[in-house]
Amino acid sequence: MATARTADIRPEIDAALVRRLVDTQFPRWAGLPLELFASAGCDHVIYRLGEELAVRLPRHAGAIGQARKEFRWLPRLAPHLPLAVPVPVGVGEPGFGYPWPWAVSRWLDGEVATVDALADSTGAAAELARFLRSLQKFAPDGVPAETGRGELGSWSLADRDRATRYAIAEVDGVFDAAAMTELWDAAMSAPAWDRPPVWFHGDFHTGNLLTVDGRLSAVIDFGGLGIGDPACDLMIAFTLMTAGSRAAFRDTLGVDDATWLRGRGWALATGLNAYTSYAAVNPRIAAQTTRQITEALTC
Repeated sequence: MATARTADIRPEIDAALVRRLVDTQFPRWAGLPLELFASAGCDHVIYRLGEELAVRLPRHAGAIGQARKEFRWLPRLAPHLPLAVPVPVGVGEPGFGYPWPWAVSRWLDGEVATVDALADSTGAAAELARFLRSLQKFAPDGVPAETGRGELGSWSLADRDRATRYAIAEVDGVFDAAAMTELWDAAMSAPAWDRPPVWFHGDFHTGNLLTVDGRLSAVIDFGGLGIGDPACDLMIAFTLMTAGSRAAFRDTLGVDDATWLRGRGWALATGLNAYTSYAAVNPRIAAQTTRQITEALTC
C-alpha cells in the first residue's frame, strides 16, 4: 500500500537500470537483449527481454502491489480461463535506486484490441462475457476475507462518489452534466451486490485486451484484481462495444438490472477520472474516455 510519502515518487527508469536489475537478480537471463516496449498504459514501463520475456516496472506508487499479486494469483487462475493471461516467472526486488518490486513475465504476442476492429462483433462480446463468467466461477482456497488494494481489492462505487461528482462539475460543458448526475445518482442508489463475492479483473477495458489476426487472444494487466461485486468489469461494454454487441455481452453474462446499472456507474466514474487526469495531454485517452462516457450515458 502506498504511503503519503511515496505517493508522488516517479523514479527514473531506463535501459541501464533495467539491465542492472535483471543481471544481478536473475543472472540466468543476463545478457538477453532489452528493448523498450511502447505500452499504451500509464502504470508501468515495459521492456521486452529476449524473445520470450517481459520486464514490467511500476512508474508510480499506485502500481507497486501488482507484481506480487499477479505472481501469487495468476498461475492459479490461468488454467480456468478461456483466454491467455500473463504468466509471471519472477518478482524482482528494489535496487540501484529503484524503490519497488517489479516483475518478469512470459511475453504475450498480440496487438491491443481496437474499437474499429471489434466494436460490432457479437462474437467477441460473447467471448469476453464467457471469460468473465469463468473468472467469477473460480473460487480458490486461501483468499483473504478482507483485503486492501495492495493485495485484493473489494471496491465500492461509494468510494468514488465525491471524486466523481467533482469531475462531473469540472467537465460540465464538455459532457451533459445533468445526464451524468442522473446516471450517477441512479447507480449509487442501485441495490448492492447481495451474492457471494466473486473475482473481478478490476480494469477490464479495451487497452487490456490483446488480439492476434483480429481475434481476441489475451487479457492483461491484473493490477486491479479483486473479489467482491463484479460490476466494475462491465466497463468493457462501454469502452469497446456498440449497442448490438453490448446486448450480446449482457445476455451471455446474464447480468441483472441492478448490476448493469452499477456497471454503467463504474464506466462513468473511471471514464471521468481518466478524462480529467489525461485528456488535456493525451489525445488518445481523450478520445477513448469521451467514447466511454458517452456510451455509458446511452445505455
